Amino acid sequence: MTHVSEVENYAMLDFEASSLSLESWPIEVGLSWLEGGETQTWSSLIRPAPEWEMSDWSAQSAAVHGIAIEALLDAPTALAVVDNLFNNLAGKTMLSDAPDFEQRWLARLLNAAERTSAPSIRDYHHISFHLFSGLALDMLYESLERNIAPHRAGPDSARLAKAWAKARHY
Repeated sequence: MTHVSEVENYAMLDFEASSLSLESWPIEVGLSWLEGGETQTWSSLIRPAPEWEMSDWSAQSAAVHGIAIEALLDAPTALAVVDNLFNNLAGKTMLSDAPDFEQRWLARLLNAAERTSAPSIRDYHHISFHLFSGLALDMLYESLERNIAPHRAGPDSARLAKAWAKARHY
């Protein structure tokens, strides 16, 4: 059984984006963590920053995440989202099951908020294999397989945290 304090040092990060191109920009962020055995989740839509190219909006990506561009026009600004993200992060290490994509979108979000340094995002799978083994690891991956990602940032990050919560009991 994994010690509770170890898993509570991490927060799972997920972004939804305008597209998957190199010029894509974040449209939603989700952060989930375990606290006292419970999954906590915070998420927010993100208003497009003036410097983000609207031509990078992908209808195919919108069909996957189901977020209309119009829903972003009244969303919180990049600065407000960054402040809330870091308030909720509270010193935890960020993890993602797609750290290369998330690192790029986090950097783009921080740049729009005029923040300079992006903390690194560690690989969820690598850390999972470090913290769990045997039946716990089997239960973690069974949980992920049975609960398909809905492609919304909050529920996607919560899916990763809930898999850890399940694995912690083995």
